Amino acid sequence: MRVLVGGGTGFVGVALTQLLRSRGHEVTHVSRHPGPDRISWDELSRSGLPPCDAAVNLAGENVLNPLRRWDDAFRRVVVTSRVETTKTLAKAIAEAERPLRAWVLVTGVGYYRPSPTAEYTEESPGGDFDFFSRLVSAWEAAAKIPGDGTRQAVVRSGVVLGKGGGAISQMLWPFRLGLGGPVGSGLQPFPWIHVRDVAGVVCHALETEGVHGVLNGVSPASSGTSNADFARELASALGRPALLPLPGWAVRGVFGSERAVMLLEGQRVAPKRTLESGYCFVYPDLPSALQDIVS
Repeated sequence: MRVLVGGGTGFVGVALTQLLRSRGHEVTHVSRHPGPDRISWDELSRSGLPPCDAAVNLAGENVLNPLRRWDDAFRRVVVTSRVETTKTLAKAIAEAERPLRAWVLVTGVGYYRPSPTAEYTEESPGGDFDFFSRLVSAWEAAAKIPGDGTRQAVVRSGVVLGKGGGAISQMLWPFRLGLGGPVGSGLQPFPWIHVRDVAGVVCHALETEGVHGVLNGVSPASSGTSNADFARELASALGRPALLPLPGWAVRGVFGSERAVMLLEGQRVAPKRTLESGYCFVYPDLPSALQDIVS
């Protein structure tokens, strides 16, 4: 199968590309600049889809970039990098001479309202209560194409953990130095997934006939994981204590109150339809995931 991957040069994109190629698929990336095995977004807009059987969009500016001030200009960048790239791909897919076999969009569990008690499945409501939930709604709406000739799926990803990138890349050194700990109260849910499983769920959605609609991209154990649990398990995997919490006021000072919600609050999310669809997680529990990452 020939797969077109938007935003495929990032952390998750590299893992997905490696997995797809290991399974015998050809991969072409859509990025800002053309190059070997890639085309630009401008080229896609002008000329339409290159030869492919399926498409994925992973594109999106890093919301939690501490070097970017959370202002209107950066909000527009965050929206455009997700919604407009998805619109571009969806339009090209809809106008293609023959339907693709599958079209998969990766969004986020920010669709669901943060809560210390509620547990969400793919059927749970959301998408209408703050900037990030409305962003996910607009993002997913942009992916919809008319007709049923192409299977369409959405993977709502949790916090992605893995070697060399993702959320954990900025946490490892403080924890290695014994300076790590929970964020804020530590009581907030921590919806996580190993990068191999994000790639695995996307690959599963691409390859498996009958898989469509929303799949929650979170570990089966994540609905019972708090931020303090994560800090404790990461410290244990490194043989260090986890005694120094990061105060909520410091998080809000760096990221602003709107972004800080992503770190200081959380959602209990279960991958109900993901498991029912037949996907088997490589890293279903936190200790095994963290041992792989820190080894």
